[in-house]
Amino acid sequence: MNIRPSAAIRQNYNEIAEQCRKTAEPVFLTKNGEGDLVVMDIGTYNRREKMLKLREELLAAQEDRMRGSKGYSVDEVAAMMRSAIKEAADHGTAE
Repeated sequence: MNIRPSAAIRQNYNEIAEQCRKTAEPVFLTKNGEGDLVVMDIGTYNRREKMLKLREELLAAQEDRMRGSKGYSVDEVAAMMRSAIKEAADHGTAE
């Protein structure tokens, strides 16, 4: 975990930005010794947002299944997964 004082973003923006891109990890900024902001590169942010959306969708599907909703066949799931993997790969090259 990389923790820096908030003044570092003004003084070392390029260094912090490069570190975020290079490590794909956020940098935590403090103000007066307390946590204040989290900085991350846009690619990492987009991946995290997509992961959160996927988790929400999976949770909703699980809740539907527990309420007795119709499921999918193995072939249907395999086709959906191939489509999702292709879409993720296509987006990964666009970033």
